[in-house]
Amino acid sequence: MLHHVSLGCVDIERSAHFYDQALAPLGFGRVWSDLRPGETGQAVGYGPAGDGDKLAIKQVAAPVPPQPGFHLALVAPSRAAVDHFHAAALAAGGTDNGPPGLRPDYGPHYYAAFVVDPDGHRLEAVCQWPG
Repeated sequence: MLHHVSLGCVDIERSAHFYDQALAPLGFGRVWSDLRPGETGQAVGYGPAGDGDKLAIKQVAAPVPPQPGFHLALVAPSRAAVDHFHAAALAAGGTDNGPPGLRPDYGPHYYAAFVVDPDGHRLEAVCQWPG
């Protein structure tokens, strides 16, 4: 149903560094980039190699306040990828919002981790494969 999602960010270079690191364990990388230091309207798109963007970050002039109840859940190919996503996101400037682990309230195999990006967007990596 969704083609892609865009998130606003104040510091495009900081956010691009964060997403480069956090999304790599999930198999996503930059698929396009419109970076022009000092100019407005910069953006970066992320997706699987050889495909279009599924997530884009776009430079905005002022912080976008987080919306209650909104978070972006990203599919992880394995539980190890969830662990690596969480560690990479924290190392790249994200904030912990729930460590990797099973979430039995969401399902018997629901393994997820939660972080907040440098602009306050809440992200989740989730794997629902057993073991």
